[in-house]
Amino acid sequence: MGAVPDDGGVTFRVWAPNARHVAVIGDFCDWQTTRKQMLAPDNARSGTWSAFVPGAVPGTEYRFLIRRGGPYLWRMDPYGRQVTGSRGNSVVFDPASLDWGSDAYVSPGWDEIVLYELHVGTFAADARGAGTFDKAIGRLEHLAWLGVNAVEVMPPFEFAGTVSWGYNPSHVFAIESSYGGPHAFARFVREAHRLGIAVFLDVVHNHLGPTDLDLWRFDGWRKGGWGGVYFYNDRRALTPWGATRPDYGRSQVRRFLRDSAVMWLEDFRVDGLRFDGTNFIRSRWGDTRDPAAYLRGGHAYLAALTADLRERQPWKLLVAEDMQLDPVVTRSSAAGGLGFHAQWDAGFVHPVRAALETPRDEDRNLYAVAHAWLGHYLSAPHERVVFTESHDEVANGRSRLPETITPGAADSWHARKRSALGLALTLTAVGLPMLFQGQEFCEDQWFSDRRALSWEKGNHHHGFLLLVRDLVRLRRNVDRTTGGLHGPHAKILRVDPHHGVLVLHRWHRGGPGDDTIVVVNLSTRTHGHYPVGFPASGRWRLRVNTDAPTYGPDFGAVVTTDVDATNWWCDGYPAGSHVALGPYTALVFSQDPA
Repeated sequence: MGAVPDDGGVTFRVWAPNARHVAVIGDFCDWQTTRKQMLAPDNARSGTWSAFVPGAVPGTEYRFLIRRGGPYLWRMDPYGRQVTGSRGNSVVFDPASLDWGSDAYVSPGWDEIVLYELHVGTFAADARGAGTFDKAIGRLEHLAWLGVNAVEVMPPFEFAGTVSWGYNPSHVFAIESSYGGPHAFARFVREAHRLGIAVFLDVVHNHLGPTDLDLWRFDGWRKGGWGGVYFYNDRRALTPWGATRPDYGRSQVRRFLRDSAVMWLEDFRVDGLRFDGTNFIRSRWGDTRDPAAYLRGGHAYLAALTADLRERQPWKLLVAEDMQLDPVVTRSSAAGGLGFHAQWDAGFVHPVRAALETPRDEDRNLYAVAHAWLGHYLSAPHERVVFTESHDEVANGRSRLPETITPGAADSWHARKRSALGLALTLTAVGLPMLFQGQEFCEDQWFSDRRALSWEKGNHHHGFLLLVRDLVRLRRNVDRTTGGLHGPHAKILRVDPHHGVLVLHRWHRGGPGDDTIVVVNLSTRTHGHYPVGFPASGRWRLRVNTDAPTYGPDFGAVVTTDVDATNWWCDGYPAGSHVALGPYTALVFSQDPA
């Protein structure tokens, strides 16, 4: 489908099942309607039209002319891989023109991933204007230093205007022209891979547009006031973002969406996809517990899509934003599930943020935090994505975590200490941990697509940056001392609301270099001699103390050292030894590898 370059010309093909005549016009005929190239039906039942145009080459601008009755409708190519703008022309694009150099990148194991969500337009914006993929390349060294090994790019598909979050795609096959187009995106992927960073792409299949949308009544047909062949032509089309829900019951529409996903994975070598709002694909209003609103066609579409993508490239990660703690999301398609590898977890972010934002220590729900950290409903650690900040959690009236902890004083001791706890919980929890852009240096401004990321805060909060880097290194087991942090096993050793302390255990196979103990003090009190249950005798080394003065000029109230643990019992728990705990502090212990 679309424009396919070949020797001596280009084959143009488009689906327009209700058209009587279809033509293509463009640079190859100097845009003269008298010289347009007519397309012929491929067959009577397919609804597709095609023609080979000699002399057309990659870079040629074009449009389709579609007539059902009355004058021709000028339409951009639904499969257009490059466009001049959301209301411009489609451009013939040859994926063979992408320069991948010697890219032989292999993405990390799913349980080893540390994600970093970014928005191209603000991540690398500067005094000369909004961000682009080429500008973003200049910030990848920072992410490599930080230690994250995967970026999740908010939707970069062509949208109306030049400023957007990206969740209003006008052309799902084309990279936003103001971001640099397809070649710039390919350069970004290639450079990320060179630095050991996987690239995940956020895609939107729950609605399209709704503005600058040539798919609307594409071939002139529609029912009533609805959108035509690409959309439901009844109330199923309605979404919170417009009446543009794709018709998952039409095989050609399913193929259109599927082909776009395949293209990003195969032609642009991205390492995985995050699907926005899958609950709005399988439910009219997003609540899949309501049988009256359930869209079986949407469920069937997702199950077939993931089965297809997993068969093509089984090592690439497929993530759903469903936010309902529904195990059907990660159940296999063959077993009636949706077939995703992972899903964003509302069961982590909300209780953890609530505990961190609560002003009074006695009001914190430690049991809810422990429950969220454990992720009890999982069958594999990678089945959920955990975070305390994301584009949704820090916008639309919601603030960054430091700002919500102490409004108007995001630089305060309380804000930084409790934000550090949030990162420690995220980077030690069961699941795939994710940071949102700027979280590593205490960005306090809520997310806006018109506000550049405040990189200068990285200098002001350099100690906090070092803390995030050290936590990420532990999570990834860079020094081969904390392998358990991406292992399949987790246990709550102690929930102590009276003292505000959690003691947590992660492991893979167990033993030195693997077993990892996390002690979290969610109170402002200092504990000089707190009993901790270590799983084995021996010397346990302190890997990170979030209260260390290295991480903040006003940190360091308590000096905590390594521990010689012996097996004995205290209050019904294996204690082994005692540790000193600073206020709002997390300690991470493990034994040296054998």
